[in-house]
Amino acid sequence: MAKKTFLDFEQPIAELEGKIDELRYVQSESAVDISDEIDQLSKKSLQLTKEIYSDLTPWQITKIARHAERPYTLDYINEIFTDFVEMHGDRHFADDLSIVGGLARFNGNACMVLGQQKGRDTKERAARNFGMSRPEGYRKALRLMKTAEKFKLPVFTFVDTPGAYPGIDAEERSQSEAIGRNIFEMAQLEVPIITTIIGEGGSGGALAISVADQVLMLQYSVYSVISPEGCASILWKTSDRAEDAAEQLGITAHRLKALGLVDKIVNEPVGGAHRDPKQMAAQLKRGLNDAWRQVTDMKVKELLDKRYERLQSYGRFTDTKAER
Repeated sequence: MAKKTFLDFEQPIAELEGKIDELRYVQSESAVDISDEIDQLSKKSLQLTKEIYSDLTPWQITKIARHAERPYTLDYINEIFTDFVEMHGDRHFADDLSIVGGLARFNGNACMVLGQQKGRDTKERAARNFGMSRPEGYRKALRLMKTAEKFKLPVFTFVDTPGAYPGIDAEERSQSEAIGRNIFEMAQLEVPIITTIIGEGGSGGALAISVADQVLMLQYSVYSVISPEGCASILWKTSDRAEDAAEQLGITAHRLKALGLVDKIVNEPVGGAHRDPKQMAAQLKRGLNDAWRQVTDMKVKELLDKRYERLQSYGRFTDTKAER
């Protein structure tokens, strides 16, 4: 059984889980039956996990969203979709491995699915550039979405990136234009688009594949114009105050749902999606099915009008001046 990775605020849980593992080892090596003790500790560990996860700070949620064992785009594609055929390349420069996508079936219906993909080990993380896409990645995503439009297929996108890659080579190939072009084209794409924030939704790198008719967000994911570290570096000239920045940015699912920036929060298993990826995939599939049903029968004009209205509503506020 793979060893679990615990975050700093989960150390009390880690200690209990360590004791449980020790008892299981003792029981397997001897004839002594200590299953009752193991069950009691397991219940205690579950209760402790529920207590800790019931009162998380935005910075702690950010750490969960970045957890190395958290399910990635390909994990969800393999669990939720069938007949997936990956498509490669932007037909201009290269194939950016930080974005994966292709044709698939959702509940038997043909669709296009794509999203950012981080790596599990050092080699894969380097190959996928830690989920930070270059312009060719966004152009590949746009090519797939335009292909979906041509064949009238719904588009499912999964967002999980710290942000677009800020390197010189990306700027030389027009990073900002590629992101802006995607936002522009997605706003008028004549097929339903359903987006899910599954981990980090960072800056324009996330927006480039998240202009949608329905936006879902996992319970312990984050979605923001900038990372807490980046925000802290700008405001206070040090990334050490990232925790303070996370509090002020309003990056959590419940905050964004209240602001109307996401439509539905998909609850995660106790302890986060990485604790039970199959259960998480099953819950997300139900959420995607509900979202798909809401948009699948819309006429193109109605779909585009509602999408435009949705985009225009972002940042809208009411000025309520006190009467004198």
